[in-house]
Amino acid sequence: MTTHHDTSVGGSGSLSDGSSSRWPLFRWFASSATLNVPQAAGPVAFSLLALGLTGETNGGAAMILAMTLAQVAGAIPLTRFGKTLPSATMLKLLVAFRTLALGAIVVCAAYQVAFPWLILLAAVAGSVNGAAFGYLRSVLNQLAPASKLPRALGIAATLNEATFVLAPVAASGLGTISPVFALLAITLLGALPAFLVPHVRSAHMEDLPHAKGSILSPAILLWLICAAAGGAAVAAIEIGAVALALNFGYAPALAILFTVPLCLASVSGGIWVSVRNRMATRNAVLAQLSVMTIGSVMAALNHSIGLTVAGAVLIGFVLAPLATHYSLSLDALAPPQRRPEVFALLRTANALGVISASALLTVASLPVALVAIMAMMITVTLAVAITRPS
Repeated sequence: MTTHHDTSVGGSGSLSDGSSSRWPLFRWFASSATLNVPQAAGPVAFSLLALGLTGETNGGAAMILAMTLAQVAGAIPLTRFGKTLPSATMLKLLVAFRTLALGAIVVCAAYQVAFPWLILLAAVAGSVNGAAFGYLRSVLNQLAPASKLPRALGIAATLNEATFVLAPVAASGLGTISPVFALLAITLLGALPAFLVPHVRSAHMEDLPHAKGSILSPAILLWLICAAAGGAAVAAIEIGAVALALNFGYAPALAILFTVPLCLASVSGGIWVSVRNRMATRNAVLAQLSVMTIGSVMAALNHSIGLTVAGAVLIGFVLAPLATHYSLSLDALAPPQRRPEVFALLRTANALGVISASALLTVASLPVALVAIMAMMITVTLAVAITRPS
């Protein structure tokens, strides 16, 4: 991947060039929404697959864990591996590789191969997720001028939430026909970015600042840590939703009382970012982090279902605005040639937050896990408050 391809803004696909040039951006949105289908539908699809093959669902959790850990391990090496290629080309290669790995899972499941092989293949498929996100985000700089990036990222965040709401439902419905068929459908949908992502040839760098230096500078690390803490806060609600329902004396199926409000609030936050189309000020970001922290505190209090749902809504509403700010900040702070690496790190930081929440919910009680994640949010909010703007 060359500098020409990775550091551009407002190229031939820019929003500012007229309605005919918006088509590449629409293709990018579709690529962004479908890239995450395997991760969004995976927990349900893999669990149904494991249930059919082994009689238990814990194999599905093992596949998701393997996929997530491999994503963290592969993010930077795979991003650097493609640095001499255009971003769109490298993304297509990564998606094709993932599709082959997921297709291998489908074949192995159909022939009832030993389940450890499915776990291994899930890790192979997941290894490209972080790098693929980094390259996809890099392509966006070639399609939208800096002034339109907040709106584009807000739309992408909204579509991403829709994917994470609809994909598990689709996987569940198709899984009633056949878990293997459901996984095949997920594999095909996840392959779409290889066909949809636009390849923009012209590139300009006027709209973005030129940054030099390390991809792990203190300023970059700050936003990565914030992303990890936010990922943990969201994951605590989503992963712990069943435990929360049981904690308040409700049936496990009523876990949706926590996940649906969180997702709806997140969609609302994404729409707000899109309409506003402006990068948040430092004070606004601090206020948003404070809102997420208050939401985490409300959940950790374990007082009532109403208070916990309200906390989930607060967390969800600021999720998209904060994610947009992190992405725009890293865009400005990253060395131009290494933006895909930094964006891959952003996805990795979020994954580490999810892993942290999963681990806490596994080894500790629900109240202890929620308090620990609340402490994370308080810490990063204070860190942003006391550091100088970058």
